[in-house]
Amino acid sequence: MEQMTYAKAGVNFNEEADTIKSLVSAVSKTLEFRNNKVGAVKSKIGHFANLIEFGDKYLVLSTDGVGSKVLVAQLIDKYDTVGIDMIAMCVNDVICLGAEPISLVDYLAMTKTDGKNSQKQALELGKGLCEGARQAEIAIVGGETATLKEVINGIDDKGFDLAGAVLGTVDKDKVVLGDKIKAGDKIIGLASSGIHTNGITLARKVLLGNKEDIEKYAPQILTPTTIYVKPVLDVLDKCFNDITGLANITGGGILNIARLNDKIGYKIDKWVEIPPIFKTMQEKGNVDNKEMFRTFNMGVGFVIIAKEADKIIDVLKKQGIKASIIGEAVNENGIILEEFDVEFKEGY
Repeated sequence: MEQMTYAKAGVNFNEEADTIKSLVSAVSKTLEFRNNKVGAVKSKIGHFANLIEFGDKYLVLSTDGVGSKVLVAQLIDKYDTVGIDMIAMCVNDVICLGAEPISLVDYLAMTKTDGKNSQKQALELGKGLCEGARQAEIAIVGGETATLKEVINGIDDKGFDLAGAVLGTVDKDKVVLGDKIKAGDKIIGLASSGIHTNGITLARKVLLGNKEDIEKYAPQILTPTTIYVKPVLDVLDKCFNDITGLANITGGGILNIARLNDKIGYKIDKWVEIPPIFKTMQEKGNVDNKEMFRTFNMGVGFVIIAKEADKIIDVLKKQGIKASIIGEAVNENGIILEEFDVEFKEGY
């Protein structure tokens, strides 16, 4: 069987990184435009969100969408969880700086906005947005809707794209950036609900080859992304002095922890139980371990790095989140997953 990769499915990590570098090089100068004014930027582009000067607090901004998961929703005409995914992608980034998400604006572009089908679609999307906002305890304060028939390609005139931007806030002495991570700090993995909202292009290629597969696997792929806001904020409230890093495990899989501090390494020696959907995908697509771990969350949707772990795990358990120590920070650069004989060295 031919070995499937994310690049063969249509997403090339290296080329995507080069494109992002081009964009960042063009816009990074804008960070200077608010110097010495309200709204001065306090961090570089590249973390999960950014800090904006605002009196005795920082505002925190992040934006994201749901990617090709919208196509899975269109395949089975089910849209009531997609809004949860969008909100999760945004708020789970904001909490990575120790911040509390407070409000969101959304952007919905659709192939069509007329007719009963469009109204049904919009209503279900709205229900998902409302549920996601409830879980994250944020307000949706506005947004924009556009009809873009010649731009948005979809299935049977059901095409749409959904994105949002979240505003958060954090006290200046409560920011978590990852710069204080030291060798010996524990890596705590928080369980995911499944695929979440990344690697869907590869998942679709491997799992949704025919009608029978679509009926079996599409609902599993649409399982909404876990929103970690309440449990992580509770941990921050009760265990702040122990926490040195927070990472949302999204696109790029476990490589996301290196975004916190690339001057240190991460040794992972006890992974969580991998959800069946990943094992099925790996077998059906002949996908190797390294490709799986740099594409999917593999059962860990969020990571907390801390000096001490026991109290944090106890707090998470009381919040209904399954969590365990999966490794520790080390002085050797890179990311090592011993159990799976996988190493990501400099440059990954």
